Amino acid sequence: MHTERKARWAVRQSALPTVVRSCPDCSSTRHRPSGKIRVNANGKLLDVWLLLSCAGCDRTSKVPVHERVHTSSLEPARREAYENNDLAVVRELTMSASLAAKNGYSLDWSGTWELEARTPLHAIDDPTPLTVLVSFELPVPVRVERLLMSGLGLSRSRVRRMVAGGRIRLPLAPDAKTRRDFELTVHAPAATLAQLATPVAATRREAVRELGAADAVEAPLRLSRAVSGA
Repeated sequence: MHTERKARWAVRQSALPTVVRSCPDCSSTRHRPSGKIRVNANGKLLDVWLLLSCAGCDRTSKVPVHERVHTSSLEPARREAYENNDLAVVRELTMSASLAAKNGYSLDWSGTWELEARTPLHAIDDPTPLTVLVSFELPVPVRVERLLMSGLGLSRSRVRRMVAGGRIRLPLAPDAKTRRDFELTVHAPAATLAQLATPVAATRREAVRELGAADAVEAPLRLSRAVSGA
């Protein structure tokens, strides 16, 4: 009996997404995070902005994160992170889909991720099922079949054939985009499973033939002994 094999694929961050919004000073619509956050205090009220730089003219623009919020509504550690331009918070705000929707811009995730796939050798034709856990380090929406192509090293057409034939089993459609962890299973082709049974059957047939040959030799000897009285 075969035990199930397991592998882990991780969608790793290679860059931050580009902020797509119009620049008032040039025709560019591409902005990148400057790495800075601005905090303005007016008494007990705070304004917090994420600062962006235009890729075309380098103009700095502000994305409102908090507007006129009371200082007591922010945890001290969070406020300190804003004031110190904490890189993890800059990363979080730049990738925030809710912040993008709130401020009317979109995120371009092109070139922001890479797949780290540690798949056992002979994963495709090995008779033992392979279960793969796909995890996301960043909330990048990726088409499922693209992950399969990259992780298994296969063409799009072959991936689609394997999905259609039930060899790759997924919890969602291959053309769907996802940013959430999920599991998939890769099964061996029916031909491979049939080949596993062939040597056993052939060995049994050979054993039967050998036994038959032995009986053919022994029968005349037993008859000869009976006639001679041996």
